[in-house]
Amino acid sequence: MHIKTSDQEKLNMGFGGYTCNWGLHICGLYETEAERDEIIFGFLHQGAIEKDKQLYCPEEHSQEEFIEKYGKFYPECKHHPHDPALFTIRGAKEFYYPGGTFSPLAMDKSLNEYFNESQKKGRRNIRATAEMVWALEAIPGVEHLMVYESRLNYFIPGKPWISVCMYNVNKFSGSTIMNVLRTHPYTISGGVITQNPYYQDPDEWLRQNAPEFLTV
Repeated sequence: MHIKTSDQEKLNMGFGGYTCNWGLHICGLYETEAERDEIIFGFLHQGAIEKDKQLYCPEEHSQEEFIEKYGKFYPECKHHPHDPALFTIRGAKEFYYPGGTFSPLAMDKSLNEYFNESQKKGRRNIRATAEMVWALEAIPGVEHLMVYESRLNYFIPGKPWISVCMYNVNKFSGSTIMNVLRTHPYTISGGVITQNPYYQDPDEWLRQNAPEFLTV
């Protein structure tokens, strides 16, 4: 099934028989390990087959567990996660708060740098996904997580980029999940992709919740 999410080229999501379009910011809501793995492994494996660049931040998996499980799921492709041309795998601290503090503006800068570097040899499609449970820790600045999520809606459109932000609904509060819905234009829930009726444009969400980040 195709879900038209932009005017860019089509991509195979790798699970559920779905295709979408590049330039997509989507939240994956899940309750079980099996739900999580179907999305993450299918999404990244499909990208590796298509020679996209995978940017993955494991948290409920360790990097070693992910690589081992990937090899079991796809034995003919077990080399994929070891190929730096296909995979960049970073832990949450390295990716989100390398200096010990989480900053949406620092994330803007690092993602732009990563994207610009990835495009130096021509257009390269980027598939990014992360297990967001790291944000349940008492990390300085983590209260601005939804600012980062909202600002991704400035960064992603128009780029050959898709971000799937994975939220375990058994671990996050209901109020956090509601803000997740307000900052992601599309959702995956129960393995089904839908346009999100709760989504707010970043100008609107930031104006209401974090105006100091609106024009930065």
